[in-house]
Amino acid sequence: LRGYESYGILCSGVELGVSENMYPGAGYNGLLLLPDDAPVGADVKPILGLDDWIFDIAITANRPDCQSIYGISREVAAVLEKELKTPDLSYTETDAELEGFHVTVDCPDLCPRYSAHYVTDVHIGESPAWMKRRLALVGIEAISNVVDITNYILKELGQPMHSFDGSKVERIIVRDVEKDTPFTTLDSTERMLPAGTMVIDLNSEIGAVAGVMGGLNSEITEKTTEVLFEAAKFLKDSVRKTSRGLGLRSDSAARFEKGIDEYTVECGIARALNLAQTLGVAKISSTKFDISGGASTEKRVINVSTAKVNEVLGIEVPETEMVTILEALQFEVALDNGVLTLAIPRYRDDVETYQDIAEEVIREYGYDKVVPTFLDDAKVTNGGLNRYQT
Repeated sequence: LRGYESYGILCSGVELGVSENMYPGAGYNGLLLLPDDAPVGADVKPILGLDDWIFDIAITANRPDCQSIYGISREVAAVLEKELKTPDLSYTETDAELEGFHVTVDCPDLCPRYSAHYVTDVHIGESPAWMKRRLALVGIEAISNVVDITNYILKELGQPMHSFDGSKVERIIVRDVEKDTPFTTLDSTERMLPAGTMVIDLNSEIGAVAGVMGGLNSEITEKTTEVLFEAAKFLKDSVRKTSRGLGLRSDSAARFEKGIDEYTVECGIARALNLAQTLGVAKISSTKFDISGGASTEKRVINVSTAKVNEVLGIEVPETEMVTILEALQFEVALDNGVLTLAIPRYRDDVETYQDIAEEVIREYGYDKVVPTFLDDAKVTNGGLNRYQT
């Protein structure tokens, strides 16, 4: 280099693919300082925690329940016959209340579930190193403990969440805008919201584009001492239309577009409160709202013929094997005289018929066990061009 023979190179964290959130001191400027006891000539990956696995997983659109770390874990636990570890959703409420606070949903057809919970004594600061590192490894930079909690839950459970500065919220209304309305989003960009756009109204002022992005007027700052956590189910078609119409893409919008189930809404808000409490970020008040469009919290039950399942698959899967597979996938199963009575997990809105159950069974049983066969009315022909092609 420049006429000199080089025996090494000094690198910054960025040049090594490491961020400040993954390894302290790995900022863009300067050189990355390794521990004093780091052996000369050693592989740097174990020292920086980069000796990890990367799973590149493609999820089909009909499986929104797998759009998260926990969702994939459910599938892995089933196929490996391992115990599934459920995230801690416990928390303890205090007597603190937010007087006069109220939530209303004016468009239940577009927002069938909306949950909000108020927390007090908030201490804005950095998240613990383990959380910042996990976020960084899935492409999210840490911002502050409150915001990081919502981003963490998005990746862990697949539930998009939002946090409002509680001091700026007295009333929430989920509604449509009646006319084209300007609104400044968190990225400091003013956008024109078309009439019919679903928004979160805070004190008669738009505070967020529902399912897409929050507003600059209610963002969390270092001075925030009260926070309102929000988790909701917004109609996926509405969020997709709004996101594309505004040319505004976000991780939340991408997740809502696949479809959110009401069970995940419940888990998301509980997990946020659990993390806020266990990390010492805030105290959980007794002020909360959970508005549902009347959907049942009971599991749906369907009856499926094992013969029908095998007819779809074209092979004979033993009934006992079906029961084992479905129970591993969190279905509640009862078998009686060739009929499976199944209580479907609440996060599986996609399961409705015996064809869906056949898909569940063969995915775990093994596609390699399917034997290619002709349909009953199939014929072998010599091929050739038809009269339209000649």
